[in-house]
Amino acid sequence: KVFSEASSLRRHMRIHKGVKPYVCHLCGKAFTQCNQLKTHVRTHTGERPYKCELCDKGFAQKCQLVFHSRMHHGEEKPYKC
Repeated sequence: KVFSEASSLRRHMRIHKGVKPYVCHLCGKAFTQCNQLKTHVRTHTGERPYKCELCDKGFAQKCQLVFHSRMHHGEEKPYKC
């Protein structure tokens, strides 16, 4: 795999080497990337910064909000009876 930035290569190599420098101060779980730790900490704090504009439901991750919006407020209904 090739990268345009050295920092991206370093981050990628941590995955292969199993290096997890970002540790949760609440439970000790470790992560390879800082953003993974930030998202994980929300499981302890209950923070849900991504809010649905239509129903005000909150989500810890943006991808959860996108999925919610598609399934509950959009036309995308992929599963039929």
